Amino acid sequence: MTRKFLAVGAFALFAIVAFGQSSSTVFEVADVHPAPRSTTPFMRTFVRAGRYEVRNATLVDLIHTAYGVDSDKIVGGPSWLEYDRFDIIAKLPPNTSAETQKTMLKALVADRFKLVVHDETKSIPGYVLTAGKGKPKLKEADPSGKAGCQTQLDRPTGAPTGGIFVPLMNVSCRNMTMGAFAAELRRLAGSAIANNVVDSTALKGSWDFDFKWTAINIFAAGAESERITIFDAVDKQLGLKLDEQKIPTPVLVVDQAVEKPTDNPQDLAAKLPPPPPSEFEVADVKPRVPGSIPQGARIGVLPGGRVNLPGIPLRLVINLAWNLNSSEDVVGAPKWIDSASFDIIAKMPEELAPTNGGGALQDLGPMLQALMIDRFKMKAHFEDRPVNAYTLVSAKPKMKKADPGARTVCKTGNANNVVTSGVLRIPERVVTCQNVTMAQFADQLQIIAGPYVHYPVVNATGLEGAWDFSFTYSPIPPNQLAGQRGAPPGATPGADAVAADPGGGTSLFDAVEKQLGLKLESQKRPYPVFVIDHIEEKPTEN
Repeated sequence: MTRKFLAVGAFALFAIVAFGQSSSTVFEVADVHPAPRSTTPFMRTFVRAGRYEVRNATLVDLIHTAYGVDSDKIVGGPSWLEYDRFDIIAKLPPNTSAETQKTMLKALVADRFKLVVHDETKSIPGYVLTAGKGKPKLKEADPSGKAGCQTQLDRPTGAPTGGIFVPLMNVSCRNMTMGAFAAELRRLAGSAIANNVVDSTALKGSWDFDFKWTAINIFAAGAESERITIFDAVDKQLGLKLDEQKIPTPVLVVDQAVEKPTDNPQDLAAKLPPPPPSEFEVADVKPRVPGSIPQGARIGVLPGGRVNLPGIPLRLVINLAWNLNSSEDVVGAPKWIDSASFDIIAKMPEELAPTNGGGALQDLGPMLQALMIDRFKMKAHFEDRPVNAYTLVSAKPKMKKADPGARTVCKTGNANNVVTSGVLRIPERVVTCQNVTMAQFADQLQIIAGPYVHYPVVNATGLEGAWDFSFTYSPIPPNQLAGQRGAPPGATPGADAVAADPGGGTSLFDAVEKQLGLKLESQKRPYPVFVIDHIEEKPTEN
């Protein structure tokens, strides 16, 4: 088999010097360090103020970004490849193209992580699109017409005009070959189709067709029969089939990577451009007026740096500003912050404005802090106080010893069974962990099950080595499904929650105990909590 090496660590650096490759394809200087612990472990990339920034990225994320290869097609490598997270801040020359940025990132991971990869073809899980038993429900297209698929979210027939309803994704495809449709299906389906789709329909030519499916896995109580999966839509509305199989697929194989990146240069601070300002250029803050959010209004961080936060609760503003996980992290908050909502429209500094698409609300933290301090005269500090936190202990373990060469990862998905929450029925969550130590599992629990676990979990299982296991639980605590705010202080989490559960959901505590043979025990221990010293109920004038 021919192996094409794409990055060869130190050899790549030698090649740059030996063959005179332009220095514009490598970062002049870069800060690479482990990312701080976060309960929202998603990679974010920024280009601003002469800085190329990647936050909270695994090495798989970095390879995906640099090489343009889907994460599920990055195979092999050491076990930590999908677990350890890193921050990168590099100096970026003005007007550097997106393609050049990828080339620079390739050179960086080869240099700092000693990354070595090669191309190969392997059989990996995917989906095969085939013709059904009958005649396909497709119309031959005019080949001169524009090709593509358009989507639109529609209110289903009979849905209430107010409140929550289940949107339908209407898809209209014109002049599409089956090969092009197979490639497009993954984008159209979102999380419903996680892997590659290949065409095996043997249908030639181009086609016009329409289909619709339930856009989210949350649906009205008593209306499960009305839910249309993407697989049912392709089958019943198009006369095609989508089946999961192992498919020979081009992949990128990781041959080598080091967990500890090489040291940053000593003159890093002098060479890196300073961070951009962390305040809004201008902000309009007004108390929420009922009905002030027009239907279809765009919410969040928009291209160009406009920030639209209509009707945002002040409690949520504070949580976003200081990266707090829940209301339990806040002490000294006046009662009115739970009911106070505001319409906030702001303009980010040009250096911080997203260049492609919108930005994440989490990235507004420093600017929202400055806004709260300026407009609400807020004063606050962090202070260690006793909190009710959980400790993971061993009871009768029901887990399998892991293959030490497998990737360390915990992934979540939707189960087939559902639980009731008001007028909705919500799928239970399946968590599958591979090659995970108990210390890593304890650390992941706050990420996996935030509504249950508000503070870091301490591992006291005494179980050595790494494990494979899975469990299923309700993503919403059963006591909240029952309309309660939470279990009483000092209550036994699992038993009290299940007793109050009208929707049949399994609490996290019962799932961990009955399915894994572990226990989460509540204990008092000190933890930094956010203390509000002062806050004005009325913001200063715009």
